[in-house]
Amino acid sequence: LGHGIQTAPDHFLGDYPRFKFARFAEAIPADLTGKSVLDIGCNAVFYSVEMKPRGADRVLGIDSDDTYRAEARHASEALGFTGVEFRQLSVYDVGALGERFDLVIFMGVLYHLRHPLLALDLIREHVAGDLMLFQTMQQGSREVYPVPADHPFHMPGTHEPPPFFDEPGYPKMHFIEREFAHDWTNWWAPNAACSAAMLRSTGFTIEAQPESEVYLCRVAPVPYAEFGPAAVYPDKGE
Repeated sequence: LGHGIQTAPDHFLGDYPRFKFARFAEAIPADLTGKSVLDIGCNAVFYSVEMKPRGADRVLGIDSDDTYRAEARHASEALGFTGVEFRQLSVYDVGALGERFDLVIFMGVLYHLRHPLLALDLIREHVAGDLMLFQTMQQGSREVYPVPADHPFHMPGTHEPPPFFDEPGYPKMHFIEREFAHDWTNWWAPNAACSAAMLRSTGFTIEAQPESEVYLCRVAPVPYAEFGPAAVYPDKGE
């Protein structure tokens, strides 16, 4: 942060997330003048603060952990950025905000959630107005298998299940029952195909993938929306 202030000097990944951000910073619009930004799971406010020099008019960071919220305030003040707002709020309660944002940042959160697809549904339904910057830990194959639009119960003329479920590039979400990297909150690790499929199924189109785990998305029609809301509890903020 300058002046000898460090938020996590002993982080096992080093100067994280600064070195990671450098790899995909150019994917985000350089000019956010007049735009609103919502940073979900803002942690120590790194991405929120990075949006202010780009001209963002309003930046709101939310996190369910009040410890991170206090750290976020400290970081923004140390860097001299004013106008970054913070609220203690869970991703499951974004409907309570009652507004949409031009850019939603949803980085490093999905795999910590017990209900990740629900979180994406709620973001799309309540707060995503245009772009979303998304990142998740991924494990498994980076291949993407061409999944059919409709899956047969059996292969034609047989009683055998279709073989594509065993393909490495079929969308798969790995469930971590205990710990990953000594962290019991790391519940999920999708493969690359699963990350992309989850984004599409919740109403986002992938505009760019500047890094293997980072996706710049834009809101799109929600598949099967004509049959009703996708979120099992679409919080209306009431």
